[in-house]
Order: sequence, then structure tokens, then C-alpha cells
Amino acid sequence: MAKVTLIAHTPEPEKLIAAAAKLCYSPATIEDLMDGLDEQKTANFLNMLTDIGHQSPIEHISFTFGIEEVSRTLLAQITRHRIASFSVQSQRYVKENSFSFVTPPEIAADPKASELYQQAMESSYRSYLELAELLQRKHFAQMVEQGMEEKKARSAAEKKAIEDARFVLPNACETKMMLTMNARSLMNFFRLRCCNRAQWEIRDVATQMLELVRPVAPTLFAKAGPGCLTGACPEGRMTCGKINEVRKAFLGE
Repeated sequence: MAKVTLIAHTPEPEKLIAAAAKLCYSPATIEDLMDGLDEQKTANFLNMLTDIGHQSPIEHISFTFGIEEVSRTLLAQITRHRIASFSVQSQRYVKENSFSFVTPPEIAADPKASELYQQAMESSYRSYLELAELLQRKHFAQMVEQGMEEKKARSAAEKKAIEDARFVLPNACETKMMLTMNARSLMNFFRLRCCNRAQWEIRDVATQMLELVRPVAPTLFAKAGPGCLTGACPEGRMTCGKINEVRKAFLGE
């Protein structure tokens, strides 16, 4: 299972959103925007924004997460959410000295499938190490011949070797990243990726992220989650058919 950590967030996030709403709907000056925004008034502003569908004020706050023990398959999916900032551990500059990989639950639950999967992972890693070693020797010899100092050549040769050797690594290979999204992007992310029809790994990550932000901004994220929480299932004919179970899981209804 993925490991998700909330690293940082905008201080007093709900109060800041309320201040932005106050600016939009009152004659308040910039200097007195935060004045009088107690817990109840802040909640009132947030509920008003939800009721009228005014989402731009929530873009003023952001959350930064650390995500690890996830696959490159997840990376390909999560980076489709482009209104976000990503920093990902590089396979180009970081050698896979300790090869870790993600095993899908359906494969892990089947002994035969698990055995075949393990063999495939080990084979890929062996090929990676062999290619990296072969290419490193080749590049090192060329660099030394060209006059590069040996210590520098050894380091440069390794980086150049793993740049090509990484092509044999599978999508299952573990990676880690930092991810920052503003609250509006997070809401959309939860709506799409907490859904039962989302791929299992990114659904797990999205659900963990939601569990981490709710205590920080409980009013804002009170009804955050898959699209069926506040209306009909947006998947239409492709619905999972479990709307009541989903609402109970996310809203406690």
C-alpha cells in the first residue's frame, strides 16, 4: 500500500478562503479582510461558496504531500492532473541499488500469479544491473581515454549508463514524489480518483490524501470525495452501482 504524508499546507486555510469570499461579496478593505472571521463566520462563508458553486476563492490555499511506495503506473496517471506541481525521484540520476516494486492485490492473492510476477521482476532487475555495469565500463574507458580524471569519469560513466539501463525497469518499479495542489484542484482530484471505478492504486492514494486534509479544513472538505456523494453518479451507465455504500464510507450516511 502507498504511504502518503501531508508535508505542509497554507496556514489557517479556511479563514483565508473566507477572507477571499468576504472580499468578493462585501465592501471590506484589504486591511480588514481577516477581521471578525471567527469559526462560525468562516464556516458560513465556506458553506455559501459551496451552495452557489463559487470555487475560485478556494484556489488560494494549497497542500503539499509526500507520496512513496507507489508504482510508475501511478505516476503516469497522477501527472495527468496538470494543475499541480510534482517533484519525482529520477531513475536517470538515482541508481536502483535496492529494487522495490508494487504488486497488484489480485496478483498477490494468487500464488501462481505471484510466483510468475516475482520472477518477472527479478529478471528485469538482473537485466538492469547487467546493462548498467556493461555500459558503465564502456563509458568509463572512453572518458579516461579522452583525458577525464578517473574519479570524475567513474561518476559520469555511471550516470550515463543508468540513463539507458533504466529502460528495462517495469512500471511496477517503486518511486516517490512530492505533490502540491490548490484546494480546487484537490476537489476535482478527489471527485475523479476516489471513485470506485478509478484504478486501485491511485484510488488508495486519493483516499489517503482526503483523510489527511479533512482535519485541516473540515468544513471545506466535508463533502469531498467521489462525484456521487452529492448527486447522481457521474459515470452514468458505467456506474459501480454502490452509491449508498460509497456515501456511507465517505459521509457516514
